[in-house]
Amino acid sequence: MPVELSEASRAIPRLPAGKLVATPPGHRPRVNPSQRSKAKPSVSAEAPTGGKATRLPRDERRRQLLNAAHEVFVANGYHGAAMDEIAEVAKVSKPVLYQHFPGKRELYLALLENHLAELTALLVEALQSTSDNKLRVHATMRAYFQFIAQDSQAHRLVFESDLFNDPDVSGRLEEFNARFADAIAGVIAEDTHLSHLEATLLGHGLAGMAQVSARYWLETDGTMDIDAASELIYRLAWRGISRFPKEI
Repeated sequence: MPVELSEASRAIPRLPAGKLVATPPGHRPRVNPSQRSKAKPSVSAEAPTGGKATRLPRDERRRQLLNAAHEVFVANGYHGAAMDEIAEVAKVSKPVLYQHFPGKRELYLALLENHLAELTALLVEALQSTSDNKLRVHATMRAYFQFIAQDSQAHRLVFESDLFNDPDVSGRLEEFNARFADAIAGVIAEDTHLSHLEATLLGHGLAGMAQVSARYWLETDGTMDIDAASELIYRLAWRGISRFPKEI
C-alpha cells in the first residue's frame, strides 16, 4: 500500500538541518553603489537626508542594516564584503552600524538565521498544507524550489556560503537540515514498518533531493519552468516513498 505520510506532518521543530552540500561561491564582482541590484529583501526604513541617518526605532534600524548587509554579501561574498560598504548601502555611519552589530561575522550569522527561519516557515507551511500525503510531498518539493528562485538570492547565503568552515555557520546549517530530515523521518516511521534509523536515512535522502535538484535547476537559468521542474522531482520522490508498505 502507498505510504500515507499521516497527519503527523507536524511542524518542523524550531529550525531543521543535516549535512548541506556547500558549494564554494564563484567570483562575485564588487557592486557599483549606483548599480546595485534591486533584488533584496524589502524593509521599511527611511533614507537619511542632509547626510545624516534618519533616527529609526531599534528593530527597524536593525532590519535596514540587515538588508544592506544582505545586498553586499550576495554581491561580493563574505570575504569580499566590507563594513564600510554595508554602512554606505544602509546610508548610516559606521558607528551606527557597530552599535547594532559588533562585526561583519555577527551580521552574517544574523542574516543566516533569518534566511533559515524563512525556509523553515515555507517547509512547515508545505507539510501542514494538506492531509493528503501525495500532495504534501509535492508541496514540500515545490517549497524548496520557491526558496531557491527568490529574487533576493537568499539561497546563496544559505547554500553557497564562503564561510562554511566556520563552526557557527556549519552548525546552524547542519541543525537546519537535520531537523527537517528528522521531521520527514518521523512521519515515515509512523506510517511504515521501517525502523527509526531507516526512516531517518530516507528523510535525509528526500531533503537532499529537494535541495540539490532545486539548486541545479536554478543554474539552468529558466530553461525549465519552475512548475515543471518541481513536478519532476516530486514524481521521483513520491514514486519511491509510496512503495513502502503502510503500517497496519
